[in-house]
Amino acid sequence: MAKKITGYIKLQVPAAAANPSPPIGPALGQRGVNIMEFCKAFNAKTQEMEKGMPIPTIITVFSDKSFTFVTKSPPASFFLKKAAKVTKGSTTPGLTSGGTVSMSQCRDIAEQKMKDLNANDLDQATKIIAGSARSMGLQVTE
Repeated sequence: MAKKITGYIKLQVPAAAANPSPPIGPALGQRGVNIMEFCKAFNAKTQEMEKGMPIPTIITVFSDKSFTFVTKSPPASFFLKKAAKVTKGSTTPGLTSGGTVSMSQCRDIAEQKMKDLNANDLDQATKIIAGSARSMGLQVTE
């Protein structure tokens, strides 16, 4: 018989840098999950990724305090900031530019994020990423 699910926890954890400090410790402690067990499993799964890359993670907690977790691809904003070589987007998007990204860079990011995007083909996924870039205050060039 399948285990009963008591809840889901959504966290954004730096790759290979999970530790029991907030926000991970309190979020898992409330559900009675073994915090160090999660940290070791997460760090082992993400050790080949760039250190510090934010990884959206969904943790499924079961009634017997066991858990499973699924990692997603990093946010589009992380890839866009990296491609534009900026630390943050524009403080006033639409009025001032925070940097520039090319459509080919947007296409590369769309290829990496394709499994997490709500798009049927790569062209539509590229448009989604370009829209995210514009909302961050980045100019998209051809």
